[in-house]
Amino acid sequence: MEPNSEPAAAIFPINRVSGTQAIHRAFKVLRCIARSRNDGVGLSAICKQTGLIKSTVHRLTNALISEGLVQQDETTRRYYLGAECHALGLVASDRFGWHKIAAGPVSRLARETGDAAFFSLRQELYALCLLREEGDFPLKSRVLLAGDRHPLGVGGGSQAMLAALSDAEAAYCLDQNMPDISRLYPRYTREALAELIRAGREKGYSVNPGMVLAGSWGIGVAVRSPSGQVIGALSIATVESRMNPEREAHLYQLLRKEADGLEKHIGAHGDLSHALIA
Repeated sequence: MEPNSEPAAAIFPINRVSGTQAIHRAFKVLRCIARSRNDGVGLSAICKQTGLIKSTVHRLTNALISEGLVQQDETTRRYYLGAECHALGLVASDRFGWHKIAAGPVSRLARETGDAAFFSLRQELYALCLLREEGDFPLKSRVLLAGDRHPLGVGGGSQAMLAALSDAEAAYCLDQNMPDISRLYPRYTREALAELIRAGREKGYSVNPGMVLAGSWGIGVAVRSPSGQVIGALSIATVESRMNPEREAHLYQLLRKEADGLEKHIGAHGDLSHALIA
């Protein structure tokens, strides 16, 4: 090597992606595919939703396909969740048991209100929708589907979880999530979220007044573990025309009754706070 020459790595920097970063990117892709449900999703849409370049997405999807977590339709070239995701989900459900525990409350809420009812689980900074059941009212709100994952504060149940946290916890969640919230949900400003938190604490429940999608409203109540930890929320989504003060109060009473019953069940069968997934 010439005395003044530089090592090749200095001239042509090698950008190495850490193992942790690769895992985070893979899960971003996997969640994007999960949101598409049975419709599948194309490569360009994954890139747009995840902010990753095509070569990275292509490499990650190939790795996920090789592990059985993703499948690709040979004709349409669209991506779907693979059978291995189903197998892993069945194993996880035996440990956490939330589908069995929350199925009754969610089913009753959907039946009694005619609207869509949900149970969402807190995942540190996020809310993961585990269960959705449709009511019989013909107009449907499609804002939240089982498997969707939103930053805490986005949507009725997610807002209820955020409002139920301490001031310090809520502020930390917003500090971490505001860049994504501002980009993906522009109606949710920091000021608007602060007001929603205040209103949720005052009422004991939270209302999403069409902040995610105009005309689609939600109402949620937080669910706590025996130790007082916020572990999830029950919520109802409806169209704006079905929301008025009287019905809002009625929906809250139904949610409160089911949340109280769920918390009692959790207390009788052990603290399930381990279900909070980082």
